[in-house]
Amino acid sequence: MENIKSIEQFQDTIKSGVTVAVFSADWCPDCVVIKPILPEIEEEFSSCQFVYVDRDELIELCQELDIFGIPSFVAFNDGKEIGRYVNKERKTKEQIVAFLEELNIPAK
Repeated sequence: MENIKSIEQFQDTIKSGVTVAVFSADWCPDCVVIKPILPEIEEEFSSCQFVYVDRDELIELCQELDIFGIPSFVAFNDGKEIGRYVNKERKTKEQIVAFLEELNIPAK
């Protein structure tokens, strides 16, 4: 998973194809819980690109996108937002997979 370091890099990354941005932070207990399952989800949904956005490093981007709870997932297709799973709850693998399936992102 590519680690996004700037707003410019983020905007450049999402402009082509399907990209799922994972908003997270190292100190977040709920983020730590899902970290081991993210590679499995990436492999299952290999038709899209996953990127990691550290909430603390890119707080301005999070504010711009109304990301207040983490972990959160926002999907883009050719630069346009197509869906978001943004709330303050702990997320399970099943919930994340269901979110991606609702967006009709093909799984393996």
